[in-house]
Amino acid sequence: MTDPISPPPKKNPQARTRTPTLPPLTRSRAALGLTAAAAEGRFMLQVCDGCGAVQYPPRDACVQCLSTALTWRDVTPAGRLIATTRVHASPDPYFRERLPWRTGTVQLDAGPSVICHLHGDCESGARVRLINRLDKAGHGVIMALPEEATPNMADDPQLREMTADPKHRRVLITDARAPDAPALAKAMLEAGASTVFLGEAEGWRPWPGREALAAMEGVSILPLDVTDTSSARELAGEIGGKTDILINNARFIRPGGMFDRGDTVFPGREMEVNYLGLLRLAQAFGPAMRGRGADGVNSAAAWVNILSAHALINAPDHATFCASQAAALSLSQALRAELRAGGVKVMNLYVGPTDDDWHQPLPPPKVAPAALARSLVAGLRDGLEEVHCGDVARDIAERWRRDPKVLEREIGQEGLG
Repeated sequence: MTDPISPPPKKNPQARTRTPTLPPLTRSRAALGLTAAAAEGRFMLQVCDGCGAVQYPPRDACVQCLSTALTWRDVTPAGRLIATTRVHASPDPYFRERLPWRTGTVQLDAGPSVICHLHGDCESGARVRLINRLDKAGHGVIMALPEEATPNMADDPQLREMTADPKHRRVLITDARAPDAPALAKAMLEAGASTVFLGEAEGWRPWPGREALAAMEGVSILPLDVTDTSSARELAGEIGGKTDILINNARFIRPGGMFDRGDTVFPGREMEVNYLGLLRLAQAFGPAMRGRGADGVNSAAAWVNILSAHALINAPDHATFCASQAAALSLSQALRAELRAGGVKVMNLYVGPTDDDWHQPLPPPKVAPAALARSLVAGLRDGLEEVHCGDVARDIAERWRRDPKVLEREIGQEGLG
């Protein structure tokens, strides 16, 4: 059985911080389909449209009939572990620092045999379930887990390398005033986070709920204004070297289309908070987090951006807000590429209308803060890059995948109807 991980001792400032290294990076174009599925936590393999044979590893032509019509589809992630081995020596720098490393061969119920990473609680000959996860290099890899959950299962060192579990990690939530901040802080602490920092802009201005937040054990409220470069840099200088998970929940929203406004004051504020705020945070906290991607139990693990699902497609009744979210989404993709060198994941959590004052005129369904927090914790524990929270966000994502142009017309008619 997996031994539970213990809280790490206070770090010796003179001790070496382990330099982040990455697993092998080379992948074929076909294999990137596995990565795309892993970003959303889906177990997908290629299936031949001609003969129906399930393919593994990813390839350009069917192993049975040589058809090139191979479609990525969800398949049953179950099988039997038929062989195991434990690697004790490796020339690869990443694996050399993490040995021993278990691997095994699983005969899938769907057909092919898969060589995969192996959870420490899996036994040879036993039934297992497979998951598709992103490794530290950001590529999809397959790992076998016990068919039934075991005690301390998430503490397996190989599984923890594929995830961003908050347990024993220190979390920064950038906007303490946001309606979702209390739920996020509570969820992080319940997930095992050792400390939750909350950023507070304009600390001189009182706001409801501050005393309750400050009274939570493990919570520290610190000055942070995402519209002020100096504020972001000062806080990064104080806690940047011990921020393991950063959750950017700061956003500014005002309803209205382009023609409803006679100036650019609110649109400018939306860009200042939603886009430039993310840029300031990235420049201030990103380098330190990237350098700590291999720093033991509480290494830097993930950066989370909470975005509107309309970052994918503009809703004309919130035109400029959606534009600022699209800009933030584009920037998050660049941030993901830069943090990948340190093995730090960037997760975008897409939500539909949230249960707050600015979305009150809109009809249900709406995303409650507690639901958003649950989705965020689940996404971190699974090491995902893309999470869609709520019916509206999931519906928009599915329609966008099918045909973005059709969705543009549908959303445009809804928004102006």
